[in-house]
Amino acid sequence: MDYLIRIENRKRKLNKKRITILIIAILIIAAIVGFICIKNKSSLGKVSEVVNEIQENIIDENVIEEKNEEVKKYNFEALNTEEFERFDNIYKASDPKRIFLTFDDGPTMQVTPYILDLLKNEDIKATFFVLGNRVDANPELVKREYEEGHFIANHGYSHKYSAIYASSDAVIDEYYKTNQSIRDAIGNQEYNSLAFRFPGGSVGGYYDSLKRATKQILREKGIASIDWNALIGDSEGLKTKEKLLNRFYETMKNQSSVVLLMHDAADKILTYEVLPEIISYCRENGYEFKNLYDVILREN
Repeated sequence: MDYLIRIENRKRKLNKKRITILIIAILIIAAIVGFICIKNKSSLGKVSEVVNEIQENIIDENVIEEKNEEVKKYNFEALNTEEFERFDNIYKASDPKRIFLTFDDGPTMQVTPYILDLLKNEDIKATFFVLGNRVDANPELVKREYEEGHFIANHGYSHKYSAIYASSDAVIDEYYKTNQSIRDAIGNQEYNSLAFRFPGGSVGGYYDSLKRATKQILREKGIASIDWNALIGDSEGLKTKEKLLNRFYETMKNQSSVVLLMHDAADKILTYEVLPEIISYCRENGYEFKNLYDVILREN
């Protein structure tokens, strides 16, 4: 009998021991599961953040694509009165401050691709006043400018003063010849640049009276002429970045609406090299970057 009691007591102790071990095991497992859940929750949170970021990027890319598609629909036959008025007021005070980066005399393989890369990285849309003969030589660059949302404006075909300023008809002929070169390059036969920059500017110089008369003819055809109110002096023989920047600061002054003249001709690599500092200065001083699409399509 005592023997049986001892066996029963031993069983009870063993069961208690087993229960204790089982409870400890359950607690350990619970702790591990809890840790995994917490870790997984954190991981899921991170995954969620990444997914959200990807979704936001997709949305941003869609917005950019929509804007580019809007730009590609710009096929107006001529500027209307309201649009001309906005062009006429392009140099007047603006709040917020704005700056139009404009490049003449391109495109060229030596300079234009570097400028385009920089503008793309900075998410800036500029205006390129292209030369028809260089459009014909580098159509892929013009197409890239167009596809990336930059405004393709018109600087005539030859840039030879004796040719383009032989008469008003010569200016008009060079405009339309260049316009056709642009159409061929971008693959859009409905495109009209509708913005012309006279080589050397629209006023002053030996051909001043012809320019003034031609400017009126262009206007009657629904084509605006655009000059500038600031420059970096890259066509003035300045040979250092410091001199280009000083010219920029000198001509910017305190203007709140700036059309900045620069060049992307083959010998203007300094323009590309100084451009990051110009962009930084403008951002630090509260300027928004615009191009001529903003004047024609989206400006209030």
